[in-house]
Amino acid sequence: MLETAVLAAFLAFCRVGACFMLMPGLGSARIPMQVRLFVAIGASLALLAHLWDIIAPHASGQPDALLLLIGSELLIGALIGLVARFYMLALQFIGSAITMLIGFGTAGAHVAIEESEPQPALAAMISFAALMLLFVLDFHHAIIQALVASYRLAPIDALFDAQSALTDLSDTLSQAFFVMIRLASPFVAYAILINLAFGLINKLTPQIPIYFISLPFVIAGGLVLLYFGIGTFLALFADGFFPTTIGG
Repeated sequence: MLETAVLAAFLAFCRVGACFMLMPGLGSARIPMQVRLFVAIGASLALLAHLWDIIAPHASGQPDALLLLIGSELLIGALIGLVARFYMLALQFIGSAITMLIGFGTAGAHVAIEESEPQPALAAMISFAALMLLFVLDFHHAIIQALVASYRLAPIDALFDAQSALTDLSDTLSQAFFVMIRLASPFVAYAILINLAFGLINKLTPQIPIYFISLPFVIAGGLVLLYFGIGTFLALFADGFFPTTIGG
């Protein structure tokens, strides 16, 4: 009985731990590894109490079968975490693109919130605001619900389906791309219009270095646009995140 309980807890930890390792926020490089480990263990034990009848029957098989189940559980948990991670990575990408579109990309790079690579200051601010908004809206609870639902959609004995996983990831990337393009469309239009206008002015007065004169005005206009649009931007991001990653 003790051996079955330990193996069942380990099977639950494989799916939960792999998801927590890759999910936004908790899977960040800024979170100490010990904290992530203890949170994953605590969540695994809490879920095991409710999913005992589903997990325990598969914890008493042969060693080769258990190894196969462990690998499958790790991949399923990683898939759930990657679906949410891809959407957050799409936001980081579009944040960097917005920074470049409004001419603020030369302001220097700062340490990113999620990753260890440098990121423009404005993109880091957008990423941090979006991540904070997700946790305010109980994103972590939605991940727990998705893990519980995954035992119904992807049972332990069904093993990992690579084709279905690739389909889910490609659909997530496609949906995240279209959502981010809609969010960044005002900045794309602003960049086209403002650069076209200053390009025409430069043709009319070629003796004046229009680029150096126009850059402060381009940045100021982009920041004003961001100031009035950041609330709608984050609201649409949150509305698109949950059905795309959790319910979709």
